[in-house]
Amino acid sequence: MQEKKGKGPSRRDIIRSAGAAAVLGAAAGASAAPGGAVTAPRPPRAFSRQAEVPGFGKARVVIVGGGWSGLEVARQLKKLKPELDVVLIEKRATFFSCPLSNLWLVGKLPLEELIHSYTDAARNHDYTWLHAAVVDVDRERRVVYTDEGWLTYDFLVLAPGIDYDYARYGVPDATEAARLRSMYPAAFKPGSEHITLRHKLENFEEGIFLLTVPPGNYRCLPAPYERACMIAGYMKENDIKGKVLLLDVHDEPPFKPDGINEAINDLYKDHIEIVRGVKVMGIDVSRRTLHTNKGDITFDDAAIYPPVRGAKILERIGIAKTDEPGLFAHIDPVKYHVIGDERVFVGGDARPMPFVKAGFAANYEAGHIARIITNQMDGKEMGPLQSPGMMCYVAVNADPLQSVAFKISFGMVYDRKTGGYVFRQTAQAFVNRSRAFGKANLQWGRSLFNEMFYSAL
Repeated sequence: MQEKKGKGPSRRDIIRSAGAAAVLGAAAGASAAPGGAVTAPRPPRAFSRQAEVPGFGKARVVIVGGGWSGLEVARQLKKLKPELDVVLIEKRATFFSCPLSNLWLVGKLPLEELIHSYTDAARNHDYTWLHAAVVDVDRERRVVYTDEGWLTYDFLVLAPGIDYDYARYGVPDATEAARLRSMYPAAFKPGSEHITLRHKLENFEEGIFLLTVPPGNYRCLPAPYERACMIAGYMKENDIKGKVLLLDVHDEPPFKPDGINEAINDLYKDHIEIVRGVKVMGIDVSRRTLHTNKGDITFDDAAIYPPVRGAKILERIGIAKTDEPGLFAHIDPVKYHVIGDERVFVGGDARPMPFVKAGFAANYEAGHIARIITNQMDGKEMGPLQSPGMMCYVAVNADPLQSVAFKISFGMVYDRKTGGYVFRQTAQAFVNRSRAFGKANLQWGRSLFNEMFYSAL
């Protein structure tokens, strides 16, 4: 079928947008001049053709990003309005889950629990998956440019997730940041980083394995502590003469730590050392040394988790909050649309509200975004997101599988200082660790995987 009719990009638009396509490198025709300089890329041919997606002549919603948020937005839109033309754009060939991945890192969960097919998700929920990377967005003409061609939209949902901000760890140089990312990946962006970290653990013989807890609203607040427990258990099980050194920038963790502290004292007091209030100010990759407010700290191997920021595509298309650390999206905190553009929405970990950046939250609010869009199509107003109750499971022992649990409530309240609604944590209660919580943790993940990929609408 043909792309639905509409005003397509002109030659000027194609050339204007090509500057943002430097990420395509050689595919865009970039070439190196003498002395290492890079000449301007030629406009990629993908910009001059339509993407090969079916056009149904109905309202189209394009979703950028196939994580926990984007997948659920796509599913919920088709559930609410089956007649919608929904296109999910994702550059990865396979979904890989960060939630539950710490169990896989230490060999206690099979890989097939974490990886899933975008083809299955699109087929089972009757939307289109475009396997492509987004290069630019023309919001005036409502055109998304990808390396597989361009396509128009009536509504756009951006759910691109996070990027790392190594500059806030004192590593502003791009070359050094690339070395750090390659040698000591954080493994909080799904896929290759996790595979590298698992190989590191399998080849670790002795010494200090260092983990960091970054400042700000990073992805999954208790996850670094869960990972410390999993790695310590791996060392203990395999008689490795080493320990996990966990450096936390906070004087107290940004969650109730009682249950995890108890588990560490009971199970890993010889294998985990936690140092709090540590601010990383620089990193010497070659010497395996962190420069901190508490002196230089050396290590034998590491997974260095830096501060996070909104994915760079937000900045590229001009919708990042440049006046605040993190460069998250500049959106209405109630209606989730970009300020000044009610056809473009941002969800998941790229949104700026202090709601926790985690799979549960991204999945939960995705349904809200889908309802906002469909209500807007019907000329109806949508109220703020209803405050969710949340049970957060944190694995502390892999064999036997045990988790601690946090019952957390959030409130969406009006902030007079900012003139908008913000999420605030209102209560947090701790529940002791048990095997039952370990099983519940797995069941939670399996249930959502089934919804996002396999169950019929």
